[in-house]
Amino acid sequence: MIQIATFKYTALSPSGQRISGVIESYNEFDAVNKIKETAQVVLKVQQVEEGKHGLLDMEIGGNKLNSKAFTVMCSQFAIILRSGIPIARAAHLVADKTTDKPLKKVLQQVAEDVESGRSLSLSFAERGDKLLPSIFIETLRAGEASGGVDKAFDTMYKHYDKDVQIRGKVKSALAYPIFVLVIAVAVVIVLMVKVVPTFTAMFADLGAELPFITRMLIAISDFFRNYILYIAGIIAALIIAYKVYGNSEEGRLKVAQWKQKIPVLGEINVLNSAVQFADTMSTMLASGIPLNKAVSITAKVIDNYYVSQEVGKLSEKLEEGHSLGASMRESGCMPDILTDMTAVGEQTGEMEETLRTIGAYYENELQMAMDAALKKLEPTLLVGLAVVAGFIVIAIYMAMFEMYSAM
Repeated sequence: MIQIATFKYTALSPSGQRISGVIESYNEFDAVNKIKETAQVVLKVQQVEEGKHGLLDMEIGGNKLNSKAFTVMCSQFAIILRSGIPIARAAHLVADKTTDKPLKKVLQQVAEDVESGRSLSLSFAERGDKLLPSIFIETLRAGEASGGVDKAFDTMYKHYDKDVQIRGKVKSALAYPIFVLVIAVAVVIVLMVKVVPTFTAMFADLGAELPFITRMLIAISDFFRNYILYIAGIIAALIIAYKVYGNSEEGRLKVAQWKQKIPVLGEINVLNSAVQFADTMSTMLASGIPLNKAVSITAKVIDNYYVSQEVGKLSEKLEEGHSLGASMRESGCMPDILTDMTAVGEQTGEMEETLRTIGAYYENELQMAMDAALKKLEPTLLVGLAVVAGFIVIAIYMAMFEMYSAM
């Protein structure tokens, strides 16, 4: 499976000046060829190890990029630069106001670099390393080339702010059902291990024959009490096996595909990938980044690993001369409407606006899908809880009535 990687490089420009930067490519040889398009001599190329594919999940030294702090930083830069303050001074001002330590350190170093004559994007690329996502660096680089750095920061602020909101909605939609399920399982375990045995001892003292449903409850309770440690061990082993398998190449692909097919939540996963693709692509194209580069960066942004890999391969198709719409249709990794609209935007030359429009459409679809999922999950959980609770209550009460009738 082809994967896109990030490479740090040092090279000599045609004028003999030493330059550094980052580039996305499939392997080191391809990276060198791309670097040679703008540089005369390549001195060093090194692959950068990256963590998760999410926009705001890049890690460095165990520290995560604080999404809120990063979004605020982009907004502050946009406002300060728009007022006419020099970039180096703006970096110092934003660094002073930033409370997130990893980001503050990067900003302080960037301010010093810019004062010494380095470009802003190059400094962020080197100082931020794995902390800052590629989309941010490339947008800044495009903003510098067009003379609109303040617009680049404003674009990033709007993009990340929207991304954080969408991620928050997805997490909120899943948080309540998961919380209820965990509490329900914990309550049932406590009932089976602690409460039911108390009634069991009382029934045993009376010596009467118990109803079938009560005997079933006692058998289940005994099973939990006698094998609770084994059950916990099996669950832990399954979780570890899932983690190990999920970290392998085959496992990551299978799990990602499974996430798109599971009932109810699968649709949310598909729509979330569509929103990420449309929003990121429109942002990249609006920043002046070439289509092939925009696709490569977008591939690294998408959360679902399977879709991320499939989108990454689209970049190779584009290099071979295929259109984006046709390549997406052949891949089948995106919903049909998104694929068709992308092809239309490509043909009319309005891909940026078309993707922004379809992104808004899928964002609305995502919200409705999450609302529908909650409406399905909540009653399902409540019915399940009612069945379990009803079974326990009926089993106990039938035994009590049997005892009273025998007295």
